[in-house]
Amino acid sequence: MVYCVVFFDLFLDNMLYLIASCIALLFGPLFYRFFSSGSGLQKGLDGFIFVSLGGLVLIHILPELLEHGGFITLLFVMLGVWGPTASEKLFHRYSEITHNITLTLGIGGLLLHTITDGGAMVLAQQEGNSTLLALGVIMHRLPVGVAIWWLLKPQVGTRWASAVLAAMMVLTSVGYFAGEHLLTQLSLENTVYLQAFVTGSILHVVLHQPHGHQQEDKQGQYQYQAGIGSLLGLGLLALLLLMDTGGHEHAHKDHGSEQFVSWLLTISPILLGSYFIATARFASGLRPSHPSLGLRWLQRLAGPEALLITLLLLGPWFALYQILGLLAIGALMTLTKVDITDPHPTLSESPWRFGFSQLVDRSAPWIILSLVLANLIGHPSVPLENPALQVFILLLVFLPMRFCNLGTVILALALAYSGWSQIAVAFTLLAAPVLSIGQLKLMNWKQGLMLGGILLVGLMVADQLTLSSSLTLQLPESVNILGLVAIVLLFGASLLRLGPRKFLSRLMINLKSAPHSHDHGHHSDTKAAHHHESAAPHKHHH
Repeated sequence: MVYCVVFFDLFLDNMLYLIASCIALLFGPLFYRFFSSGSGLQKGLDGFIFVSLGGLVLIHILPELLEHGGFITLLFVMLGVWGPTASEKLFHRYSEITHNITLTLGIGGLLLHTITDGGAMVLAQQEGNSTLLALGVIMHRLPVGVAIWWLLKPQVGTRWASAVLAAMMVLTSVGYFAGEHLLTQLSLENTVYLQAFVTGSILHVVLHQPHGHQQEDKQGQYQYQAGIGSLLGLGLLALLLLMDTGGHEHAHKDHGSEQFVSWLLTISPILLGSYFIATARFASGLRPSHPSLGLRWLQRLAGPEALLITLLLLGPWFALYQILGLLAIGALMTLTKVDITDPHPTLSESPWRFGFSQLVDRSAPWIILSLVLANLIGHPSVPLENPALQVFILLLVFLPMRFCNLGTVILALALAYSGWSQIAVAFTLLAAPVLSIGQLKLMNWKQGLMLGGILLVGLMVADQLTLSSSLTLQLPESVNILGLVAIVLLFGASLLRLGPRKFLSRLMINLKSAPHSHDHGHHSDTKAAHHHESAAPHKHHH
């Protein structure tokens, strides 16, 4: 009898995790019902899902996939993200079908992931594992439940959205009770590429806001609410990361959140110094609206505030290499009169507002992207030892984007920390701010060839010389922490000002604006960002 009571108590304790994970999903309809009562609250909900679900995929799911599938995993993720966009452009008539297939894939992927969640809760209760893992699983169900309802209810109605939530609960139970037998069949080793493709589909769905609420905020009047939602999403992500690192040993732990925080601590005080330099050079007259094309190119390529980060954290040889390389590129662009793509709109005459508001708005998304990118492509499970392969991967990253100078040096720094070759680091310093589809469109083939020649010479020099140096700055931990707090506050204020979608819209400027507009004037760029931030995925309002 005593054994029966003990067994029943254990069973109840174990069941509590399962029940809690199912209840977490039910918060979705409750959140949606409360937040759909006004446009501002809707934008807040959108911001919360955009950051929490997107961050969950990038920080929690993707490193796990990389660990099991290696570099090819990233290709399947990119196929999932960009495949639907490409097919919508190719088959305009069938864009609605493509969109629905992507949505189905994304939901299917989340359903598949719930089985492994159920299994993870069983593992958490085994001896030697922390119950924080189970708590982490339960917590990350919150944004998933909200996202399911947010994505499906406007598209297919309450009945189908409820059916999907019910299916998620059933599949969690299946994963929980079937335990290890089923998990070996559905293990990441067996389904890693499928899950990578589906993960890309989830990111695509999150990025493209697939329902009718986008039209309601054309003036950007609810960006503050969207910013608050995204900050709450970041808070939830931070909590999940703390649980993740405290709860159980991952193979990618050393290359996960702990390394990410370590990078942030090292970079933050120097980055703060760069913003001060930007403020000073704006005050002295070196501004984005300067009449001299050469000085405008100097600002685009180096700032020159970006050179401070290279000098202090990569060392004097890398800084000298970057100065000489960028001088050669700047001279070529100035002498052949190449226009700058995506020019910096001058919004204010105040140097402080330029350095600590406008420049933060412009550089923060690139800095975050650079750190996330380096954390992924520098992952130990992505063995890219060959410098030529590293340069080729970076080329694929740079072409569809347009890195700002601060984002460039942060990426180079993070790659150096990840153990990439000095050739790849040197190539990043020279190529990232200039080598993009948007910029190449403004150049003729001769100018393109000459730019290619300079980059090739730069690669040959980096191959022959030793640029690495031990003369890098080591600041006290207290200074690093203060710097990180200041940067978090600056980036948080930027997120509040812009909302998460507009905050990240710069990253996609080439892909979104290039086919529609060739007007590269100072104000059209800002308008384009507004349009794409608020326009629906399939209807562009120009």
